[in-house]
Amino acid sequence: MLLTETERDAPEISAPSAEPLGPPTRVRNGATRRRFLFGGAAAAVGTAAFAIAPRLGVPRGPTIDPMLPGFEPGPPPLDEVEAWGSPEIRLARRITMGLTPEEAQLARSRGFSGYLDYHLSAATINDSATEAFVATNYPQLVMAGTDLYLLEDNLVLRQLQEATLFRAAFSKRQLYERMVEFWTDHFNISMRDVKYLKTLDDRDVIRKHALGNFPDMLRASAHSTAMLTYLDNNTSRFPRINENYARELMELHTLGVDGGYTQADVVAVARCFSGWTIRGRGDFSFDPTGHDFGAKTFLGQNIPAAPGTGAAAINEGEKVLDYLAAHPNTARYISSKMIHWLLRYDPPETLVSSVAAVYRQTNGNIPAMIRAILTPANVAAAPAKHKRPFHFAASALRAVNPTVRSIAAFSNTRLQLLGQQSFIWETPDGYPDSVQFWSGLVMQRWNFGDYLANLTTGDVIVDIAPFRAVDTPEGITSAISTTMFGGELPAKTRDRIKSYLSATAISNTRVREAVALAINSTTFQWY
Repeated sequence: MLLTETERDAPEISAPSAEPLGPPTRVRNGATRRRFLFGGAAAAVGTAAFAIAPRLGVPRGPTIDPMLPGFEPGPPPLDEVEAWGSPEIRLARRITMGLTPEEAQLARSRGFSGYLDYHLSAATINDSATEAFVATNYPQLVMAGTDLYLLEDNLVLRQLQEATLFRAAFSKRQLYERMVEFWTDHFNISMRDVKYLKTLDDRDVIRKHALGNFPDMLRASAHSTAMLTYLDNNTSRFPRINENYARELMELHTLGVDGGYTQADVVAVARCFSGWTIRGRGDFSFDPTGHDFGAKTFLGQNIPAAPGTGAAAINEGEKVLDYLAAHPNTARYISSKMIHWLLRYDPPETLVSSVAAVYRQTNGNIPAMIRAILTPANVAAAPAKHKRPFHFAASALRAVNPTVRSIAAFSNTRLQLLGQQSFIWETPDGYPDSVQFWSGLVMQRWNFGDYLANLTTGDVIVDIAPFRAVDTPEGITSAISTTMFGGELPAKTRDRIKSYLSATAISNTRVREAVALAINSTTFQWY
């Protein structure tokens, strides 16, 4: 695959180590990830994006002044959200990366419960077209670690980033892709630290278990050579025990920061996982010579001293995982995060408790928890949520249904400008899901919509003919409403787009500008 000039200019990551235990790691401690102060993060991202834009020299379409049609920051007015009247379409907004006419029709024809069941049975959805594109364009995704290790690091990173965006935008398994994104942040790993190992983790941990059971995913993550490397457990050997994985296992993966554990528990759990390491180019291994065989106590659980054999010692870590997965605080923490992701920023206490009960009853069955979260009543009462940059980009691509030969420019340059390229968030907590963090990127989003709507040649081509089937301001506006908003374009936005089209003679340029206005409208930024 030939690299564009923009791709060749992209920042590089260092070459992999020749050491048998996998890529080199950077020493962390509990304070490291907290250095990234959230108060200034969004502004820093925005400033960086503006700084690199002139250097990249990215072509843009006709300049549109966002003040003309009235781009208004902040959430859509309450009356606009209430105009999202169809329960099925409200659900589609929640469980997809963006509405399309096909998805809206599917939701309406199947009804609320049938549509949710359809997406929860992701393995039965025919996604052959997407998977064929991925298999053809990103063959590295199925390689073993020994083969990935031999490849250039930037190539491996880009392959995974591009495939992730393509799947998010065009896969028919939309709820599955939303949960892949969720769990990628929950078990966050910076690919710049672990390199090719993240490709294995994405395939064998996140994608394998995204709609499965949480305990199975937790166990897979604990055995992930990417996670062991990222949080330094691959070098944790008695008597020099590293606490990073143990701390994040409890704080971020299971119990939550207020989950009731102490520093003494962190030390004990770290001792249980000592010797969990890597063999070769990505295989999990247990090294009994690096294990602490002494007696341990964590969260009131006693683990007696183990005999000096591998089988008994490795079981200590497995016992920790079993206990944490079944802990009521884990049930509450995971439930609260899933409600936050799928439904609303302020998970009600009663809903957290009820979903946590489902977690305990089903041994952490993810589809069962999603059904408990996304009830008709809950979805109807949920306020709008703000699209993060990755979500926004995927939804815009879905909205215009382009012809795609390569998505590299979007995965690399465009998401870089928007501030959310996949797999490079440095700290273990994952990209934030909050309005406050992402609210400072209005102009970057505007430029994205302008750029996308005006693509007429190259690797991504947007055909506006479907928008001109009825070639009048009213007809084009109605087509935009049906194609991009499930037929629920609010009156205020509809009037602005129609007025913009009516101001001068209809032309392809004017229609493309109207599509850009729709992408950059306040309504399109929320779901």
